Amino acid sequence: MSELTTIARPYAKAAFEYAVEQQAVDSWLAMITFAAEVSTNEVMQALVNSPAAGPRLSELFIQICGEQLNEQGQNFIKVMAENGRLSVLPAVLAEFVALKSEWEKQLEAYVRSASALSQAEQDKIRTSLEQRYGCTVKLHCSVDPTLIAGLVIKAGDEVIDATVRSKLNRLAEALQS
Repeated sequence: MSELTTIARPYAKAAFEYAVEQQAVDSWLAMITFAAEVSTNEVMQALVNSPAAGPRLSELFIQICGEQLNEQGQNFIKVMAENGRLSVLPAVLAEFVALKSEWEKQLEAYVRSASALSQAEQDKIRTSLEQRYGCTVKLHCSVDPTLIAGLVIKAGDEVIDATVRSKLNRLAEALQS
């Protein structure tokens, strides 16, 4: 996975910087999303991974995408095809989305809780995270029945474990030392 990220990052960064410069971030996001979806098709994956694909691959890929790609988007696909990197388009999309969120000062936080959270509880968590990180937070909440009580929040690279199990473990460690 990290190898894909390493390969995808320069492409995503170049596309994102160009999109910001042209004030077309949303249209670039739509183009890359569509191209990534095309690249995950079984038939297209076989062509992309085939050593015999050659220079016609970019033409075929652009024909399939049709009007979903503007001229610059087509050039982006040609460059990726020339370098044999069309298979990493989904990773390019993930990197592009991350760059967009950072640029918009938006953080996506994933909250797992033992029971469903009320809207008031979600608002309180969102407000707390926005104060902590200094940006807009978008919450993705899910229920995890394996948790005894409490919740786990994953925001960016940080994980906040506020479950009863983790509190009991910390208490046990403190008592043993």
